[in-house]
Amino acid sequence: MDILLWLVPPLVVTFGAMLWVTWLGRARRGEVDRDVAVRRLGHALEKDLPRADPVVRLRERSTGIAVRPTRDAS
Repeated sequence: MDILLWLVPPLVVTFGAMLWVTWLGRARRGEVDRDVAVRRLGHALEKDLPRADPVVRLRERSTGIAVRPTRDAS
């Protein structure tokens, strides 16, 4: 049980660092105006998607057993 108590300080520091980094990441995040967001979404939805080229399927390799031709014993 005493060995497990050694894990408490690193766990507290790790959890504190996770909370701190999460808070820092949210602090830089700015609010986007709703009208601007709707305009951007509308613009993105109006774009035509690029057409994909048809996929050329290659002939599948045989998965059977390879058989060597017999040698002529002359």
